[in-house]
Amino acid sequence: SWTLDNFGPVWIPEAGKSIELTPYNMALYGRCITVYEHHSVKEEMGEDGSVTYYIDGQQAKEYTFLMDYYFMMGDNRHESLDSRFWGFVPEDHIVGRASYVWFSRDPETGDIRWDRMFKSIE
Repeated sequence: SWTLDNFGPVWIPEAGKSIELTPYNMALYGRCITVYEHHSVKEEMGEDGSVTYYIDGQQAKEYTFLMDYYFMMGDNRHESLDSRFWGFVPEDHIVGRASYVWFSRDPETGDIRWDRMFKSIE
C-alpha cells in the first residue's frame, strides 16, 4: 500500500513516452496533461463500467507526453506539500539548482552515507 512515507512505485513522465489512458493513470498524470500540457480531457463512462477518454475532442487510448517532469519532495516531508499532493513538476517550472547534498542514505542498506553529506554538487 502507498503511504506518505512509502509513495510508489511511480513512473515519472518523460517527453516522448506514452501511457495508456486508464482511471488509475489519469489520477496520477491527468494534471500534467491538462494543466501543464494544455489539453482538454473528457471521460465518458460506459454502461459496462468502461471509461472512454477524449483529448481535445478526439477519442484516445494513450497519451504521449510533450515535456519531462520531476517528482519534488520537501525538506520536511511530514509537513511539506509536495509532489505527493499536487503532482509532478514540468522541467520548465524549475528555477535554480541544487548546490550541495544535505542528506544521503544507501537505498540498499539504509545506512547513512557520511561521505556524501554536505558535499558540493558540480
